[in-house]
Amino acid sequence: MESHEVSFSRDGNLILQDVSLEIAKGDFVSVVGPNGAGKTTLIKVLTGVLSPDSGVCERDPGVKIGYMPQRIERMDYIPISAGRFIGLGGAARPELEEACRRAGVSGILDSEMSALSGGEIQRVLLARALAAGPHLLVLDEPAQNLDVSGQLEFYKLIEAIHREHGVAVLMVSHDLHMVMASTKKVVCLYGHVCCAGEPKEIARDPEFISMFGEDMVRLMSVYSHAHEHTHGHRMKGGAE
Repeated sequence: MESHEVSFSRDGNLILQDVSLEIAKGDFVSVVGPNGAGKTTLIKVLTGVLSPDSGVCERDPGVKIGYMPQRIERMDYIPISAGRFIGLGGAARPELEEACRRAGVSGILDSEMSALSGGEIQRVLLARALAAGPHLLVLDEPAQNLDVSGQLEFYKLIEAIHREHGVAVLMVSHDLHMVMASTKKVVCLYGHVCCAGEPKEIARDPEFISMFGEDMVRLMSVYSHAHEHTHGHRMKGGAE
C-alpha cells in the first residue's frame, strides 16, 4: 500500500498535505504525531474510507486489510456475543477461533460483549481485524484504553503476530516509548510528513525534537538503552 502526495480537507480546513507513504510486504510502520495531526484521517484515506482531494492511494490487487479502530462504544445495551461481533465480516467459526487464539482471547466467542473488560475488548477488536486473514494490519491507537502493563503485553502480542505470521503492520500510536522499541520505520506526521526513517534516526531529527521536546528524546534514549542491553550484576560467589 502506498500514497503519493495525498491531500485532504474538511470544512475548508487542510488536514493532510502532500503525504507520501509506503508500506511494503512485511513492514512494521508506525505513524506518530500530536493530537490533530491527521493520523486517523490518513488511515481512513489509505484504507479507502475517505477519498483524497488530490494525490493517489494504491493497494496491491487482492491485498486484505484488517482494521482495528481506536475504540468502540460500550455494548451494555446491545445483546451480542463476541463471536457474532468478530464474525460480522463473514468469517466461519474455525477462522474466528483461530483469530481469537492469535489475539490471546481463546474461548471468548460465546461471551457477551457487555461482560468483557477493557483489555478483553481491545483483544476482541484485534481478533476481528485478524479474522479475514489480512496481509496488512492497520491499528489506530490499539492500546490506548489499557494500563501500562496491559499496553506492554498488547504491543508484544502485535510484534509476535507480525514476526510469526509475516503480517505487515501500519500503526498509529501516541506511545513513543513502545513505538521506538517495536517498529521498523517511524513516520512523524503533522498534517504533512515532517520526517521518516528508522527509530534511531528519527530520534535525532530536528523536526522530531521540535515536535516532542528534548526531554522526551532523552527519556526515549534511556528507555532504548535499558531494553537493548542486558546488564550483568555480579553476585556473591562471582556469578553474573
